Amino acid sequence: MNKRRITWWIAVLGLIGVMASCRTLPDADKLPETAKKTNPTIEHARGTLSKGQTSALLQRRWANATADLKQLAVLEEQATGLPLIAGNNVQLLFDGPATMREMMGAVRGATTSINLETYIFDQDPIGLQFAELLIEKQREGVIVNVMYDSVGTLGTPQAFFDRMRDAGINMVAFNPVNPAKAKGNWSINNRDHRKLMVVDGRVAFTGGINISSDYANSSLFRSRAKPGKVDKNKIGWRDTHVKIEGPAVTTLQWAFVNAWVRQEGGELAPRDYFPRLDPAGDKFVRVLATEPGSHSEIYKSLMVAINEAKKSVHITSAYFVPDQQIVDAMIAAAKRGVDVKLVLPGVSDHGLVMYAGQAFYEQLLAGGVKIFQLQVAILHAKTAVIDEAWSTIGSANIDRRSFIHNHELNVVIIDPAFGREMESAFNEDLRDSKQVTLEQWRGRPLADRIKEWAARLTEYWI
Repeated sequence: MNKRRITWWIAVLGLIGVMASCRTLPDADKLPETAKKTNPTIEHARGTLSKGQTSALLQRRWANATADLKQLAVLEEQATGLPLIAGNNVQLLFDGPATMREMMGAVRGATTSINLETYIFDQDPIGLQFAELLIEKQREGVIVNVMYDSVGTLGTPQAFFDRMRDAGINMVAFNPVNPAKAKGNWSINNRDHRKLMVVDGRVAFTGGINISSDYANSSLFRSRAKPGKVDKNKIGWRDTHVKIEGPAVTTLQWAFVNAWVRQEGGELAPRDYFPRLDPAGDKFVRVLATEPGSHSEIYKSLMVAINEAKKSVHITSAYFVPDQQIVDAMIAAAKRGVDVKLVLPGVSDHGLVMYAGQAFYEQLLAGGVKIFQLQVAILHAKTAVIDEAWSTIGSANIDRRSFIHNHELNVVIIDPAFGREMESAFNEDLRDSKQVTLEQWRGRPLADRIKEWAARLTEYWI
């Protein structure tokens, strides 16, 4: 999210704020606390597993897992209504350069279709390279469908998208700023914040990374460089994406097709968008694709996981403006002995959001939650790992906009081995973060307190 877009965005929200009714998040007291069954529902390449098959698979995959992990999976299913999908390979991708290499490599290897859904698609060196690659594949006979958000791409010239359209790529502008150009139900406050690419219906990418050169400079993640040695003019962006292969790709493909149809993007050109997918790995994945008017599945999933945490809640959040229920859940976890740590921005591309989130710091710190601010990198990741076994990566920030108004996409991976990899990544970020103490925070300048107060007045809309 760039500053040039934020100015316009806030102005629009100021105009519509008095006209729009405020939606609310689910009541935390109504989230499930008792599992209604022993094992979660698990789907695989050939349908839903029977009870016996589920028990046998969980015994193999979660042999060393506790009963608490199974209960968490069941409670999350009860809260979201969504099953786990077995047989997936999930590869963690850190920062823009590594992610773009993998995504462009998948595009080059495409033989039938490429479906891309993104919030930002910039006309800059990365965007131009990506667009040229898509045009090349379209000319080779691969069907390319692109859906981009109209607010997220406000700074991108229309000619950039027209060139792709003229090359035969099917283009859809999500909720155009001009209502006269909208084909479906128009609402400028509802944005498509998802980042999703599905190639040949067999491999999918999702997470926090947009198509933009903002991500061209990698962060210090897994670098031996010292924060103080970094050129301040080349500050990197810290983000996380995933590459998924296996049956979960079918559900991700459905998420794209559903969004395309709801935007009345027209008939997709005939292709085998849903090939039969054999198991590609051993990871259980839950796909949470939310939109305005849905049942806040991403929010419910996070709340259930925090409420069920036994050892640790480790969250990395780029834009952190929680509601009081999330704050209460984190404090309750800390008070029952759970290690609750947050990695939040020390450097941000969106000061208003950062100050709105900091308005919660004193309450969280006093409640036993540990807060760390990432230094010398712009934090854009939206991830969490709980009890080293439950992990989530996606596009949703911890704020009302993501949970209520945006189209968002997160994946949950319930797997101890993957959880340990996520925990290792979290600890890497701690290396380049500075802890905020309650004593230090209470001594902050009055000017900062005023900014926090003012920013919090806008927390519903930012």
